[in-house]
Amino acid sequence: MSESIIQVSNLSKRYVINHARKARYVTLRETLSNSVISLGRRVHRAFRRSAEVEPPSNREEIWALRDVSFEVNEGERLGIIGRNGAGKSTLLKILSRITDPTRGRVRIAGRVASLLEVGTGFHLELTGRENIFLNGAILGMSKSEIKSKFDEIVAFSEVERFLDTPLKRYSSGMSVRLAFAVAAHLDPEILVVDEVLAVGDVAFQRKCLGKMRDVAQCGRTVLFVSHDMGAINSLCEKAVLLHSGSVVMTGSARAVVAHYLEASEKLYSPLRGSVRDYGEFRVIGIRATQSGRVTEVIDCREPFSITIEYDVMQVVRNSRLFLMLRDRTGQLVIVTSDYDDPTDEALERRVGRFESAVTIPGKLLKAGPLYATIGADVRDERVVFLDADVLHLDIVDSVSDALSGRHQRDSAIAPVLAWKTAPVADQHQDLLRDSQAQLTPADRGAHE
Repeated sequence: MSESIIQVSNLSKRYVINHARKARYVTLRETLSNSVISLGRRVHRAFRRSAEVEPPSNREEIWALRDVSFEVNEGERLGIIGRNGAGKSTLLKILSRITDPTRGRVRIAGRVASLLEVGTGFHLELTGRENIFLNGAILGMSKSEIKSKFDEIVAFSEVERFLDTPLKRYSSGMSVRLAFAVAAHLDPEILVVDEVLAVGDVAFQRKCLGKMRDVAQCGRTVLFVSHDMGAINSLCEKAVLLHSGSVVMTGSARAVVAHYLEASEKLYSPLRGSVRDYGEFRVIGIRATQSGRVTEVIDCREPFSITIEYDVMQVVRNSRLFLMLRDRTGQLVIVTSDYDDPTDEALERRVGRFESAVTIPGKLLKAGPLYATIGADVRDERVVFLDADVLHLDIVDSVSDALSGRHQRDSAIAPVLAWKTAPVADQHQDLLRDSQAQLTPADRGAHE
């Protein structure tokens, strides 16, 4: 039985956000006066009874992780999955010793190489060659170790032509190639990889996945964070599902991925804030459904629907209800309106409660997060309401095959379209048949 190389026990991480008031110009006199007043208040508070109510604080506490516990055995490949904001990156930063936990314990028996962000540990003014030695030293490798692996690193990264070029002239894809090549070839006992491989092209991603398999087969341990469920299933033996900073499920990769994709409404409920009243419209809520379930985790290969529930408070004519989906960069991916194919209800909205739903076909969207904005307007006159980012969707790809390459296209969407290929008849034969058809029977006989 393999020995545990990573033990995480009741790990929690808290961040404190200070909501400061808007800054204004303060004179020296005010600064000195405020200092005296502040001192007086502190002395006064020291003598107040504990039962007295404290003034409201501008500090907000956010728990990125709460009582997370799991073990990883030597040589295992562990996938860490969950929605954006679930705590995945925070967990990796603690395991990589980049940040400290608020409470709990982590035991790591081995040297860790981390690839969490593109360019981490690199210096933009240094060349690719110099950055290999710099990053290797940061990872705790000796100069002789780096030299022994140097040629392999360069060959794997495929940036040999630009090895003596400053890193600031590299594209993000070239940087991540070099970063992964260094981390994967310098013999760490534990390799920690966040979803930075999405920057590289498809061929290089497959090359990286193959390298991580080779790393694990050599007895080293891999921790892998990704939204590509096919890659998790293909690469990892076990997986941990995080939600709101807590562990929801630990087990075989396929079982955990299946649970994530089939999560119930209770676990992944849509963002339904308070009812919003706009006079003519009152928005009750918005939800996404796929295969009969309300969810925010969408398999991009299957169709899904987005439904807006609302009250019409007074008759509104010639109005449009619209939906916009944006990606993490703010780029518009889809804009659609119920006026594209208007019904009687859209042309004249009567008083009452309604649900308007739009179905988005499968094999259209790329994997990644999407944010929904909804609104209504009176055509060519005015906007009635506009609510931004009222629903967050995680678009995932449940299968890892050749089609996964479409997620790396530069386009906003990446539809799987039907192509048809058929042989074309020989042009010479076509011309011969046409000329013979124009001959009279007598001419054809003479010709023969």
